[in-house]
Amino acid sequence: MKAKVCLMPALGVLTLSCTKQQDRPNILYVFPDQFRSSALAFWDQSAFAGAQRWQADPVFTPRLDGFAEEALVLSRAVSTCPLSSPYRGMFLTGMYPERNGIISNCMAQRPDNTLNIESVCISDVLSASGYQCGYIGKLHAEVPMKNDPDNPGHYVSRRRPEWDAYTPPERRHGFEYWYSYGAFDEHHNPHYWDTEGVRHDPHEFSVAHETRKAIGFLRCRDRKRPFFLCVAYNPPHSPYEDPSKDCLPEDYALYKDRPLSELYVRKNADTTLSKAAFIRQYFSNVTSVDRHFGMLLDELRRQGIDKNTIVVFTSDHGETMCSQGTEDPKNSVWTESFNVPFLLRYPGKIRPRVDSVLMASVDIMPTLLSLTGSSIPPGVQGRDLSSLFLTGEGERPKAALYLRNVNGEPGPDGLYRQFFPVARGLKTDRYTFEIALRRDRALREVKIYDDLEDPYQLHNLDYREHRELFDNLCTLLSQKLSESADVWDRENILDKILEQL
Repeated sequence: MKAKVCLMPALGVLTLSCTKQQDRPNILYVFPDQFRSSALAFWDQSAFAGAQRWQADPVFTPRLDGFAEEALVLSRAVSTCPLSSPYRGMFLTGMYPERNGIISNCMAQRPDNTLNIESVCISDVLSASGYQCGYIGKLHAEVPMKNDPDNPGHYVSRRRPEWDAYTPPERRHGFEYWYSYGAFDEHHNPHYWDTEGVRHDPHEFSVAHETRKAIGFLRCRDRKRPFFLCVAYNPPHSPYEDPSKDCLPEDYALYKDRPLSELYVRKNADTTLSKAAFIRQYFSNVTSVDRHFGMLLDELRRQGIDKNTIVVFTSDHGETMCSQGTEDPKNSVWTESFNVPFLLRYPGKIRPRVDSVLMASVDIMPTLLSLTGSSIPPGVQGRDLSSLFLTGEGERPKAALYLRNVNGEPGPDGLYRQFFPVARGLKTDRYTFEIALRRDRALREVKIYDDLEDPYQLHNLDYREHRELFDNLCTLLSQKLSESADVWDRENILDKILEQL
């Protein structure tokens, strides 16, 4: 995949804040994969009544429910490009995919699709300003290379195409504690490479194992330095076919005997799809994540550092789980895929509440840096929302951009070095909007959903019958495409589409 890359300046030229080290908050950033926003039971509680117009999933999330009462809860946070790798690129760099190098999910058939090593990541900035940075769990931000530490010159497995990856020290962007892997989906048989490049195969449920490693980091950290710890669980990401391999039995027991009619409360769900029964495993792993997240909160409190630690719980994208009649769990503009949880607790600094501010993936990095008193590197495209978080005051984004890319044409070697920008869209405070292309770049489809009147997105508003609304949304989209320096802006794709109408 070929992308326009904007190289960032070396860290040596960054101006860092002189905030006293001991006053700087720690950050614990927990982001399970494929955890949709509706999979949080608290949305149906009276304290959160009216924040969403849809019903929460019937899940058990007691620790997250309690955490939400102490946190800033965003009701309209989105994953700008709802795939694992593009989210990670945007979270780490504060730049859109074409700038950070990750256009789609990282795998060996996309050799140019990888995190630009010269991008300045949030961990680079925090490390340079004295933070002890650690990463535990799924990275999926590097193209697989033939760099297996145990078998030099080869990929880390014999799977073809290869998805998993070992990240060498020079590509870890300031993370000095490392216990991670690329992409591998066996929840009871995970593996990791540590800081020294040694492989570990613990034969333990990955969420439980990674939680123990995170607690170990918290206990053995350098107490003279603030820390930034990312915990990237893979569940509730698929697979969910075999409960004995994909879940913990104590969590599966909560759902295994419940009829699908009780588990599917979303009015847009098609329970005739082949994956319908998998909702039990999905919810089981949601509950597992909830319980283990609670263990991390307990450890912070046990050490007496909960008051000076920013804790974030979010996800890289959602899971449609039979909504909208699609088998694809992600990479769509529908709420179940595009919207993500975002809960941030910062005691004494940020007042617990629900806020409808539109937060995009690129906004996370500059916002967190600002909350720590760190300078935001030049070239960051996301918005610093820290003022809105701290005071509720400041300019609110009018829209959050949506991107969907697919493979372009393969080269003679069968590898994909180009991408096709198949759809662009946005979310506003009321509407969800998408324009999709055919391969010849002619208009394929327009989606407009009124999320206020139609929270399950059952009725696509015909743009020809709502032309004023359509024109206004296109104006907003054009502005967002220009801000992001997106290919649709550079090649005037939106204008050419509008000329056809």
